[in-house]
Amino acid sequence: MKTSSLIKTGAGFIALFLIVIQFFDTDKNIATVPSDNAIEKHYQVPVHVLGLLKTSCYDCHSNTTAYPWYNNIQPVKWWLADHVNSGKRHLNFDEFNSYSKEKKLKKLDEVAETIREGEMPLTSYTVVHQNAKLTDTQKSEIEQWVNEVKKQIE
Repeated sequence: MKTSSLIKTGAGFIALFLIVIQFFDTDKNIATVPSDNAIEKHYQVPVHVLGLLKTSCYDCHSNTTAYPWYNNIQPVKWWLADHVNSGKRHLNFDEFNSYSKEKKLKKLDEVAETIREGEMPLTSYTVVHQNAKLTDTQKSEIEQWVNEVKKQIE
């Protein structure tokens, strides 16, 4: 078989694969009812801080994700679903009050640390969602809020 024929056959299989996987869907992370365990229902979250959390954190760390247009294309849809599920396993602001006292304190420490260190929001997220980037002032505001909530919990 000629090299060009092998390339055409390989390209055909790849194209067929990409078409077939479009029929495999994922569950979307879109809550129909607000959770009774949402952090803002149990702890004071200033409107400004809640806005920062919703813009920079909630797509991956809540029960509701605002999906971009490219979420309709596989394999991106699988990647995003895995990313959101992983984020929710680490921290879910909509289920925060279901955590034990120790877990709440640990998660709040992690929020402050990962934001302070620039680990969150992820660069892969802020490349597409420029408005999710946090300034130093915004990071300080979140950290101050975290410390206030920790005092309420302790």
